[in-house]
Amino acid sequence: MEKDSKIYVAGHRGMVGSAIVRNLEEKGYTNIVGKTSEQLNLMRQEDVEKFFEEENPEYVFLAAAKVGGINANNTYPAEFIYNNLMIEANIIHSAYKYDVRKLLFLGSSCIYPKMAPQPLKEEYLLTGPLEPTNEAYAIAKISGIELCKFYRRQYGCDFISAMPTNLYGINDNFDLETSHVLPALIRKFHEAKVNRDKDVVVWGTGKPKREFLYVDDLADACVHLINNYSDDIHINVGTGVDIEIRELAAIIKSVVGYEGDIINDLSKPDGTPKKVLDVGLLESTGWNYSVELKEGISKVYEWYLTRNYNVI
Repeated sequence: MEKDSKIYVAGHRGMVGSAIVRNLEEKGYTNIVGKTSEQLNLMRQEDVEKFFEEENPEYVFLAAAKVGGINANNTYPAEFIYNNLMIEANIIHSAYKYDVRKLLFLGSSCIYPKMAPQPLKEEYLLTGPLEPTNEAYAIAKISGIELCKFYRRQYGCDFISAMPTNLYGINDNFDLETSHVLPALIRKFHEAKVNRDKDVVVWGTGKPKREFLYVDDLADACVHLINNYSDDIHINVGTGVDIEIRELAAIIKSVVGYEGDIINDLSKPDGTPKKVLDVGLLESTGWNYSVELKEGISKVYEWYLTRNYNVI
């Protein structure tokens, strides 16, 4: 990309999209386009095509999506599959129709089978059943990968896909009904500290292992990939390092400064027992993560305290 190339970041106000915009601006890119959901309904094909015809972006980062944790995915599966299918299909097709030079589609590591070997390699896609609690979202993201692959194969489009691991960072969602585990725990421990609660409840056994990537690292990887990667194989983006949820809870407890106890609610689901990405392909392109977990959590908590939450 040239510094004055016209770049459209779909989902520019979300956690991932806003991080991509920050990274682009830090690197000196000056022609970045973003539209709010009020300005552009990405689920309406006619509106999306009109936007591409009028704006004619050269590069696209497809970070717009309906996202959530286990509870949200379990509760609203129809919304998760429909909204995400519509968004990605409309943008990818319009990118082809209006001659976008390159597009990067962002998926999720939940695309892999529940019991796939660890660490998760790119070739494990579609080799077994998915985790039931996020199957609808995973199917939508797999469809996005396949769209990019087949538009590349049939039309020669330079469309690539990146599959990030579990993300956290500035502009995360802290709603306890719809958020992922890390921001949910930050909020739980903070509110317990403010309210002087004796304990904090953590879902499940705490034994599942997860990998976490700071969103600004993901953004840096995305800009790196759009400049340095071109293949129909989707590429994993993560740290290659995982941690038990109970260890994660202990780190967050320490960062927040909460002094009570942690209680596990064994009636709640654990989800996939272990999930860590093989990042060998990513590293072969010359990129590595830089923000360690405790450092990233500290940054997020500092930001959280500025967002008009209850602060001691």
